[in-house]
Amino acid sequence: MIFSTLEHILTHISFSIVSIVITIHLITLLVDEIVGLYDSSEKGMIATFFCITGLLVTRWIYLGHLPLSNLYESLIFLSWSFSIIHLVPYLKNLKKQKNRFNLNAITAPSAIFTQGFATSGLLPEMHQSAILVPALQSHWLMMHVSMMVLGYAALLCGSLLSVALLVITFRKFIRIFSKSNNFVHDPFSFGEIQYISERNNVLQNTPFLSSRNYYRSQLIQQLDLWSYRIISLGFIFLTIGILSGAVWANEAWGSYWNWDPKETWAFITWTIFAIYLHTRTNFKSVNSAIVASMGFLIIWICYFGVNLLGIGLHSYGSFTSISN
Repeated sequence: MIFSTLEHILTHISFSIVSIVITIHLITLLVDEIVGLYDSSEKGMIATFFCITGLLVTRWIYLGHLPLSNLYESLIFLSWSFSIIHLVPYLKNLKKQKNRFNLNAITAPSAIFTQGFATSGLLPEMHQSAILVPALQSHWLMMHVSMMVLGYAALLCGSLLSVALLVITFRKFIRIFSKSNNFVHDPFSFGEIQYISERNNVLQNTPFLSSRNYYRSQLIQQLDLWSYRIISLGFIFLTIGILSGAVWANEAWGSYWNWDPKETWAFITWTIFAIYLHTRTNFKSVNSAIVASMGFLIIWICYFGVNLLGIGLHSYGSFTSISN
């Protein structure tokens, strides 16, 4: 009873803190002068991390095994993974007071989405943890499932950064394209076109636009760099998770690989991000960002979509059991 009450309290505290962090982040987007709000949002994500950690530890002690045996526990662990990924750039740039890269725009909404769905009343029965099936009563449960979920979280964050990179990059091209359509459909005289061209040249040479283009370029570089770093980290976790899962499958089912839906989509996810890493190393960042954006959808199919089928050797990975 005590553990259940403590778990309930920590769940609501962490959800409330993340909600406040998102509100603070929206305010900072509108009012840049309020510098103290930035530190408040950072501290909020740290508090969220400790609350979810306490929730997982409480459930671990209560159940006697790592809480990764059903969809509810998996989503809570995914939310915890988002919060710990947020701390990576924060701790790295802790001594830097300026130009710190803020992942709140990615990690906070991701954490509140996963935790909100997990604690919603859509499927209240998944909050209860049943006795582990014999196949899950193994020390490989901690290694395999934790690595897979950490990999999913890192790859999702990195993919969202790549999506943001594409949005910023293509905004300029969309603006140019819309202007070109105006030139085609609207009757301009030669003098008007020459005037607009000269005005644009003057504006591009002004310090304000030069500064804006500089900061946009710096932002794109930061997005590309952190997307690459986080996806690389997630790719390592995913690789370890797949390899440990293969060893566990051999012990439980007598075969390292069985090509059931979960394994197949895990392999597709691994392949997509292997292509991303190759593209990021040899081509422009926009090309790799497109691949990572595709990977964002593939991850959700692998993590969540396959579980809707409820078939295959991972059939206990449906809404009433494990989701690795």
